[in-house]
Amino acid sequence: MRQAGRRGRQAREGSPMENGVGQELGPPEPPAAEGIPAPQPPRARPRLVFHTQLAHGSPTGRIEGFTNVKELYAKIAEVFSISPTEILFCTLNTHKVDMQKLLGGQIGLEDFIFAHVRGETKEVEVTKTEDALGLTITDNGAGYAFIKRIKEGSIINRIQTVCVGDSIEAINDHTIVGCRHYEVARMLRELPRAQPFTLRLVQPKKAFDMIGQRTRSSKSLGESGVASGKETLRLRAQGPATLEEGPSPLEEEAARQVDDLLESYMGIRDSELASTMVEAAKQSPGVAQLARGLDSVLGEFAFPQEFVAEVWAAVCHPKGGQE
Repeated sequence: MRQAGRRGRQAREGSPMENGVGQELGPPEPPAAEGIPAPQPPRARPRLVFHTQLAHGSPTGRIEGFTNVKELYAKIAEVFSISPTEILFCTLNTHKVDMQKLLGGQIGLEDFIFAHVRGETKEVEVTKTEDALGLTITDNGAGYAFIKRIKEGSIINRIQTVCVGDSIEAINDHTIVGCRHYEVARMLRELPRAQPFTLRLVQPKKAFDMIGQRTRSSKSLGESGVASGKETLRLRAQGPATLEEGPSPLEEEAARQVDDLLESYMGIRDSELASTMVEAAKQSPGVAQLARGLDSVLGEFAFPQEFVAEVWAAVCHPKGGQE
């Protein structure tokens, strides 16, 4: 009876938590010799389990074992028996198309993941009467670029059928699926003025109570990260995911400023890219070193020198000091 009770307690103690970190028990340690301290058992690797739903409505599913965004989408798709290519993007802790809650490179261990899937396809004709369309582009890390912000009073702002959260599938019948956000932003900037062009857009599938809403995002200090002081799962484009402390308020503010610079210079917002650049700037003694570091790992962006200088100043001299 005692042995059965002990085994029951071990089974209960070894079961995974509903969310966050659970641990599996290893084999029992042999008794230590008298006078010799018992060896410490190896620390069990955390088992991370997250809850998820489809944003337009679904039962709750559980996912685990992913290390990057593509694997995350594959896990969600498996739970709901859909194709991973159906998922446009994910938000944390809200089913709404809220760009302030967009899933980036970090997920808090208590975050609830909502997947926004493909809805209706629509085409709009746009005439570029100004150099800037008023769009800010981001992407989901798995092949879809979508609209993160629409500037008030801009060309796109006057086209009521274009909404924040719409995925850009094609420009003038030229598919851009698989392109990164900065490539899409560059294509839109290079379109000639006064010549109409067509955008093919895919809007997220909406629940009944969300139909008719035209969502806009606004700048927020919380846009680029999760709450500080909490452990997060950091997803990386290359290499395994890591369990880290959430960013400090200073790091969050620096990442937000870098994200603002990305929007100003390139027409994109990308909280994970901004966080990566903050880390690189913190490790660089000056602008020249930061430029070389960014060029070695992010050379495809072709960041201009003045942009790199502003990034380094925003991170290393947040009050406006100079090198």
